[in-house]
Amino acid sequence: MHSEPLRFDAVLFDCDGVLVDSEPITNGVLRDMLEEAGWSLTPQDCMRLFVGKAVKDESARIEAHTGKPLTEAWLAAFRERRNQQLLARLEPIREAPQAVAAVYAHHGGRIACASGADLFKVQLQLKKTGMLRWFEGRIFSGHDLPRSKPHPDVYLAAAAALSADPRRCAVVEDTVTGVTAGVAAGATVFGYSPPELGHDAPAALRAAGAVTVFTDMAHLPRLLATWP
Repeated sequence: MHSEPLRFDAVLFDCDGVLVDSEPITNGVLRDMLEEAGWSLTPQDCMRLFVGKAVKDESARIEAHTGKPLTEAWLAAFRERRNQQLLARLEPIREAPQAVAAVYAHHGGRIACASGADLFKVQLQLKKTGMLRWFEGRIFSGHDLPRSKPHPDVYLAAAAALSADPRRCAVVEDTVTGVTAGVAAGATVFGYSPPELGHDAPAALRAAGAVTVFTDMAHLPRLLATWP
């Protein structure tokens, strides 16, 4: 039993860049396929443009630069190449499995994963990195809802499934797009911004509404447990 009440009724995690180090892999595949389609980007520019966003939601931008329609067949080929690379190379974010296990235990299992990515990818990634057991049955994708991030729908769906008031939920995010979604849901958003490429800068996360920014996932359980 806890000697004091929990500060949050539930903790909702983003996936890419928060639980798994997928962004360099996914963006590498996207950069290669955009180059094949006629749009040449550096890895850094590709990250800056697309991190935190669903590729299908960026079709107008891609079509403007390639001069070609973004077809379902192209998206399917992208997802196939991406999934192969993730299965081969994906690693968890450093200390994320330990942090998730601690938060899961402290909150009596009241955690969820709420991602802008497609459900198959999220499940594949959590399984590959050994974290699926803590989220099974509580994984939500913006692809399955009317609107994805930066809209709050995926966080509202996750909170509702846990019978939690979104205003009593903590959200863990590493992009402006995701922080914006968590804030719009009414949650308290914790920004994760390590120095590695693929995460938005601390100042940008704070400007979007994150109440604090941390750089090491090992600090998250204590941060949540002792938040004012």
